[in-house]
Amino acid sequence: MKESGCKSYEDLPLFLNAATVANVLGVSPSSGYELMHEPGFPVLKIGSRMVVPKEQFIRWVEEHTGGGT
Repeated sequence: MKESGCKSYEDLPLFLNAATVANVLGVSPSSGYELMHEPGFPVLKIGSRMVVPKEQFIRWVEEHTGGGT
């Protein structure tokens, strides 16, 4: 598993793309992209672009890890 490139939630932009999601979670870019297609993952579609609102991402991480970072 790759090491996360993010040290705190404050470092995150308001909206995350697949590369940022992957970087924060310490997974490959393709895994981040696949995760964004999973049912229940908090994705916002803007045209053909997919982004994840920061606050919803933090909530998702906390719900799936028991606390997050």
